[in-house]
Amino acid sequence: MTLSEYCRLFLFFFFFFTNSPVKLKDAPQDLISSVRFAPAGPILLTTSWDAQVRIYDARQDLGTLHSQITYKAPLLDACWDRTSGNSTAYVAGFERRVYALDVEQGKTTPIGRDHNRAIKAVVHHSESRSVISGSFDKTLQQTDTRTPAGESQIFQLPGKVFAMDSTDRHLVVGMSERLVHVYDLRNLRGGPLQQNESSLKYPTRTLRCIPNDVGYVNTSIEGRVAVEYFNLPGTPQHEKYAFKCHRIVDKSPNSVDTVTPVNAIAFHPTYGTFFSGGSDAVVCLWDFQARKRMKQYPRFPASVMALDVDSTGTMLAVGVSDDAYKENPIELGPAPKASAVFVRYLAADEARGKT
Repeated sequence: MTLSEYCRLFLFFFFFFTNSPVKLKDAPQDLISSVRFAPAGPILLTTSWDAQVRIYDARQDLGTLHSQITYKAPLLDACWDRTSGNSTAYVAGFERRVYALDVEQGKTTPIGRDHNRAIKAVVHHSESRSVISGSFDKTLQQTDTRTPAGESQIFQLPGKVFAMDSTDRHLVVGMSERLVHVYDLRNLRGGPLQQNESSLKYPTRTLRCIPNDVGYVNTSIEGRVAVEYFNLPGTPQHEKYAFKCHRIVDKSPNSVDTVTPVNAIAFHPTYGTFFSGGSDAVVCLWDFQARKRMKQYPRFPASVMALDVDSTGTMLAVGVSDDAYKENPIELGPAPKASAVFVRYLAADEARGKT
């Protein structure tokens, strides 16, 4: 084989692995609610409305299902215990209780107290070794994972929890009525540091904290993304803004664009750019500081419901499901498309911003 042939072969495999997402086997059978990479290593956890947690080995040469745990009701979120390596995760949903999951043993243990309604979001705080759960019952619950029974504290909220994320210091809670509260995780008892109203006109779909802890990005069901900043000394409040995205454009005469929800956000851990996914079945990469879209990836087979980037910034997980909910006046309508989980292996500088 000549040198030029070797070069062409190298370029072929480089293009394949960095531009063609790998579809994992044994995907969830219902709507995917979250995809979460482990703190270390290529382990991917998914939750879905089929009441199952699936754990995959996401390496390029495997991409296979490692284990599967079944619960009694649909699951809406999961997070990893970042003080335990890849051994412990927490999952929650319509059972109204947070469960600690021993990933290696496949054992699951309830912690804390039951919420009165479904739990929409969970996050783990390393410093306090606690799990915070946000529910449709308009409460937050902070559970100490160091105690056998998981001692917990309940905090009342003015709205149902729709989305939640945290940094080492801040907890951001997106609620019904377009409310957003920002808390100091070291003192939840002190109440919210900020009580904001979302700058978006429609209900919050999801939100993610900016990695350098200066603010957060939230999205709506109406195809918009807002970049917001905390009210901290030196934070650039005048730089917050919102933009349209994930709209299906019809270029025919007298056409009307189709607006779709922005379902997922995931920040790159190194470059601070972020990926967004919507019900238009598209993933976009954004440099929010330059206010530019860097890339739009090829369309997936169904709506993008969940995203996550691993800690090394080399893998992007994409959870895809049919969220059309179409019904026929006579029958229940067509069967939904099958859900799928893809992993895209990112090139070294693929997510590097322009600023």
